[in-house]
Amino acid sequence: MTDLADLSATDLLAAYKTRSLSPVDVVSAVLDRVGVWDKTLNALWTVETEAALAAARASEKRWAEGHPVGALDGVTVTLKENIATKGTATPMGTAATELVAATQDSPVAARLREAGAILLGKTTMPDYGMLPSGLSSFHRLARNPWNTRCNPGGSSAGAGAAAAAGYGPLHLGTDIGGSVRLPAGWCGVAGFKPSFGRVPVDPPYLGRAIGPITRTVADMALLMGVLSGPDPRDYTSLPAADIDWHDLEMDLSGLRIGLLRHPGIGMEPEPAMVRAAEAAARLFAAHGAVVEDMKPFMAPEMLHGLDQFWRTRSWSDYVRLPPERKARVLPFIREWIEAAEGMSGLDVYRGTARMFEISAASNHACNAFDYVISPTSPVAGFPAEWPCPTNDVALAIDHIGFTVAFNMSEQPAISVNGGYTDSGMPIGLQIAGRRFDDVGVLRMARAWERMRPEQRAWPRLGR
Repeated sequence: MTDLADLSATDLLAAYKTRSLSPVDVVSAVLDRVGVWDKTLNALWTVETEAALAAARASEKRWAEGHPVGALDGVTVTLKENIATKGTATPMGTAATELVAATQDSPVAARLREAGAILLGKTTMPDYGMLPSGLSSFHRLARNPWNTRCNPGGSSAGAGAAAAAGYGPLHLGTDIGGSVRLPAGWCGVAGFKPSFGRVPVDPPYLGRAIGPITRTVADMALLMGVLSGPDPRDYTSLPAADIDWHDLEMDLSGLRIGLLRHPGIGMEPEPAMVRAAEAAARLFAAHGAVVEDMKPFMAPEMLHGLDQFWRTRSWSDYVRLPPERKARVLPFIREWIEAAEGMSGLDVYRGTARMFEISAASNHACNAFDYVISPTSPVAGFPAEWPCPTNDVALAIDHIGFTVAFNMSEQPAISVNGGYTDSGMPIGLQIAGRRFDDVGVLRMARAWERMRPEQRAWPRLGR
């Protein structure tokens, strides 16, 4: 039998409806899984044990009476710790933060509660979310369930690890350069960065998105149906749209798909990453799509300018900290931030302008195709203790070549498992679409789920 903690949200809701499963039993199983795994994985910062069990009992009663409160009644969800929930502090992954409880739920947390979801806890992240890693000066080191000597990725580190380990079916992260898709790729799960503004973010920021990390595309669509839509706290919110998130059927015949083997910037992709994307391209072609090679559209100066801008943005916050709090920031991040000292206004302007160049280049290149497929990451993984795949502060963002363009261009993009290395580590396959075609990207990912080779069993501690 499948362990209750491993059941998808869609399967749980079907079982609740027939009363063949109880939310109390499911939440208990998830908490048991956390108790076994999290001493090693360190994916969760807070665990709301008593509140979750109380919510499960209330959900059980509603289902027994035939009156579920919403689309996620009785299903557990975790949130990245920078997504505010009333009464819980948001450390932003760093020991430099003064812990102050949030006074209200973020838009997505409020929507989850209204839909009956059970908030299991908050997942870990690195300092200020500026690393693709589980390394943090505040949280314990997060690890990858597939190999605990490896990194789960980041900055939604705990969310990726929790999804792969089976801490329930639904998890939420944030993504400004790949922070949902990268951990999803390295942890063998699915991670979706919606179109900019599709899911409200508080506070909003250029390129930032909140997105689901799940094991199945159907669960992702279920979650998007609850989360999408405008909120007055996010002035960048897209208008309300009539989107059938549950219609995941797609005819691939005649679709034009671009195959991007190299982003043109950053780290050189490992051969295994490229081979996995090429194998996926062949399968899409075998099902009727027209696959064409896509030329790199990013240039090194774009990545350099973005790095300058992000360092300066962090520097503007960092310089306001008193010396004792500056000293608590992770040394790697501190060194990365302090490199911005002395940058001129012209340097910062040029860095800002690069973001708009990236957006224009990405939209122009992708307009020739219906969808673009590529590796999610140039590498299959890296040691758990490293802050980033290069382990070099001068090349701290060289791993985001495949992902960051779609943040700047506001396009939807998803990472789904595209295979495994010879050592058994997952390889992420990224699928990107045109702006606002969120459901099309999910349909492509669902088609991939159906055609890809059989997936390996989910990792188990000690197996």
